[in-house]
Amino acid sequence: MKRIAVYPGSFDPITFGHLDVIKRSACLVDELVVGVLVNQSKTPLFSANERVNMIQVATQNLSNVRVEEFSGLSVEFAKKCGAHLIVRGLRAITDFEYELQMAQTNRVIDPEIDTIFLTTSLKYAYLSSTTVREVASYGGDISHFIPEELIGTVTERVMERSPLKLNK
Repeated sequence: MKRIAVYPGSFDPITFGHLDVIKRSACLVDELVVGVLVNQSKTPLFSANERVNMIQVATQNLSNVRVEEFSGLSVEFAKKCGAHLIVRGLRAITDFEYELQMAQTNRVIDPEIDTIFLTTSLKYAYLSSTTVREVASYGGDISHFIPEELIGTVTERVMERSPLKLNK
């Protein structure tokens, strides 16, 4: 049986921390589906389609990774993909409490789907998409946080939406 896992998230934008989890979890399964969440209650910096495209660029060298957008429950998305695993990354103990509750809820919804937690590598433990957006909004260097090929896109979008409108 093919081992398929999903790694759901908003990825707005994808960071080196996300890529760390993607690369490590892709080594554990035959196929990894990165699920880009469409959340109607949030206004993301990038559309779901833009986020899918950015992740495809960042993961193009990983042959067993594909990227799809989805809405609704992660456990339902996993079932749709034929996955029996949901991958979640943990940066700190504060992430664990929420993620454990979600994993237990998902297990009640579908006992056939398990959640695996990967702790983010220490060098990315501080990193979040929010951090990237904030640093970029002040004109800071985000090259330590996201792939080089995405820097221009992210910087331009953040500056379009930033109330600071820094002149560079």
